[in-house]
Amino acid sequence: MKNIFSKLMMAFASFGLIASAAQAEPLKVGFVYLTNPGDHGWTYAHELGRQQLQDHFGDQIITSYVENVPEGPDATRVIRELVAEGNDVIFTTSFGYMEQTLKVSKEYPDVYFDHITGYKRGPNMATGNIRFYEGRYVQGVVAGLTTETNQIGYLAAFPIPEVIQGINAFARGLRSVNKDATIKVIWVNSWYDPVKEADAAKVLIAEGADILAQHTDSPAMLQTAEKAGAKGFGQSSDMHKFAPNAQLFASVNNWGPYYISQVQKVIDGNWSTGEGPDHWAGNTWKGIGDDFLVLTDFKNMPADVAAKAAAARDGIGNGSLNIFEGPMMDNAGNVILKDGEVLDDGGLWSMNYYVEGVEGNIPN
Repeated sequence: MKNIFSKLMMAFASFGLIASAAQAEPLKVGFVYLTNPGDHGWTYAHELGRQQLQDHFGDQIITSYVENVPEGPDATRVIRELVAEGNDVIFTTSFGYMEQTLKVSKEYPDVYFDHITGYKRGPNMATGNIRFYEGRYVQGVVAGLTTETNQIGYLAAFPIPEVIQGINAFARGLRSVNKDATIKVIWVNSWYDPVKEADAAKVLIAEGADILAQHTDSPAMLQTAEKAGAKGFGQSSDMHKFAPNAQLFASVNNWGPYYISQVQKVIDGNWSTGEGPDHWAGNTWKGIGDDFLVLTDFKNMPADVAAKAAAARDGIGNGSLNIFEGPMMDNAGNVILKDGEVLDDGGLWSMNYYVEGVEGNIPN
């Protein structure tokens, strides 16, 4: 009897080891990238976030990515392939992947999907974003204090609310310190196209702009500014090495904290999109105050300008400075916010106008 009992205990112990091994199987996390990671810009920032995620969890997870995935039908195939490879969590890292991510999420309800910069969610699909516009307000402050021509050039990707938020936040910062400065926008109609970005920068400089800003992804704008003796701002990652004399500072997207938080929720078993009566539930949208957006050192500017930039950054971070607080008018003279009124997140995501200081009209 004792011998039988010992064998049963060994069997149960063996089963426990098997169960423990099964539980310890690493979580697989996949990423879809718009371009190759390289050493600058949007995708590079996501790659740094993936590396932070892997370092944080170690052998608890296995991460992988697919690069150079166009925004379109091919993204659907890539997302499905990541599911077929056994990924438990999939991050799709560009706005144009929204519909494809939503579609595949409905096909695989047991996989966790996380779309970056989108607004559509589902029972197993969350969204995450960074308040990029906060950094652009600080850029506007610096531009307004350093421009000699009062003409600012701005390279924009696509006329969607996220990009318009940035233009308008820049203008609010600009006009807070310089009522005479104006912004001219050139729409590149691409997130990443160094040739178009360089050409647009040359046009803006030729027309008098001595400060350039961008919502595009390559360092081409800054490199063009460097050659022309103009100044500008890095986008998504620190671009100082590409234009050491031109970059005033860069707004750096710090995705690591978000990726770590979302994967921890999966590991803990409490991942949720927060579906419910709150329209914004399931969406994480944080900025300077949470270190999701980090501004690099202020360079190539006088000390008093750097001090005012730091004050604007800190005010946004601690909530004492609200970028979109009235009075605020559009560039046609219409009242958007009365004195004391504040634009909420819904208003930010429905932004379809330029504020004072921005020339022209938003393309259809």
